[in-house]
Amino acid sequence: MIAYDFDYYEPVKIEEAVELYRNLKKEGKNPYYFSGGTEIITLGRLNLVKPDAVIDIKKIPECNLFRYDQEHLFIGAALRLNEFEKNRPFPLLSSVTKEIADHTSNNTITLGGNICGQIYYREAVLPFLLADSICITARESGLQKRKINDMFNKHLLLEEGELLVSLATKKDYVEAKSISIKVRQQWNTGYPLVTVAALKIEGFIRIAFSGVCSFPFRSETMEQILNDRSRSLRERIKAALQKIPGPLLNDIEGSEDYRLFVLENTLTTIFKKLGGE
Repeated sequence: MIAYDFDYYEPVKIEEAVELYRNLKKEGKNPYYFSGGTEIITLGRLNLVKPDAVIDIKKIPECNLFRYDQEHLFIGAALRLNEFEKNRPFPLLSSVTKEIADHTSNNTITLGGNICGQIYYREAVLPFLLADSICITARESGLQKRKINDMFNKHLLLEEGELLVSLATKKDYVEAKSISIKVRQQWNTGYPLVTVAALKIEGFIRIAFSGVCSFPFRSETMEQILNDRSRSLRERIKAALQKIPGPLLNDIEGSEDYRLFVLENTLTTIFKKLGGE
C-alpha cells in the first residue's frame, strides 16, 4: 500500500493534461503524469516519491497510437510493454521490451513510464536512440517534435510539466536488421547486468547500452571504433570499451570487471550475428 493520499485526474485531451499540471503546480501541489503507475507505486511504498496529484494519460488517444503513416511508425507513450510482444512491427523494440520484466509486470509498465522513469535502466529507450526517432511532446505552447538523440542525455530532457505523447520512427529503421541481448547475473527476469541493442543501417552497426553505467546510452564514438574493419574485431571491441562514457556500475548485479567481461563477449556475439566481423 501507499501510505498517503493523492488526487486523481483522468483527462481525455492533451491540452487538458498539460493545463491540469500547470494549475496543480500553481496550487503548490506535486503532480505526476501517470500511465501504468508501476514506478509511482513501487517508489511510493518506499517513500522515495510522494505525488499529491496524479494525472492519468491512458484515455488520451494520441498517447495510445500504434500505427503507420506513409513514412513513420507512431507509438504512444501510454502503451503497455506487452503490446509490443503481441504486435511486432518494430522487432527490435519487441525484443528489448519483452525482457524488461515478467509478463505480469509488462502488462502494467508503459513505454513512456519506462523511458521517463527514475529507475535508471530505462531499457525501452534503446531502440529509439538507435533509430533516430522523433519525440512528440506537449507543452503549454503546444506540441513539439524533436529528435530523441537531441533530447536524451542520461535521461529524457523534459521541461517542468512537459508530457511525452508518442514517438515516431522511420519505416526503414523499424524494419532494419537488429538484435538485442540481455544478460542477467541471476533469475530469468529482472534488472540487467548488461543489455545491448544493435541496429544495422546501410552496413553500419549502431549500438546502445543499458546496465553498463548508471544511465542508458548510445555512443557514436564507440560505434565508429567498432565499425572500423581495418582492425580485428577483438581489437575494435577492446578499444571501444575504453570509450564508455561514464563509470561502470559496480553493484549487486555484478562487479565492474565482470561487466566488462560480459560486455566484450556480448559485443562479439552481436557483431558476428550481424555480419560486422
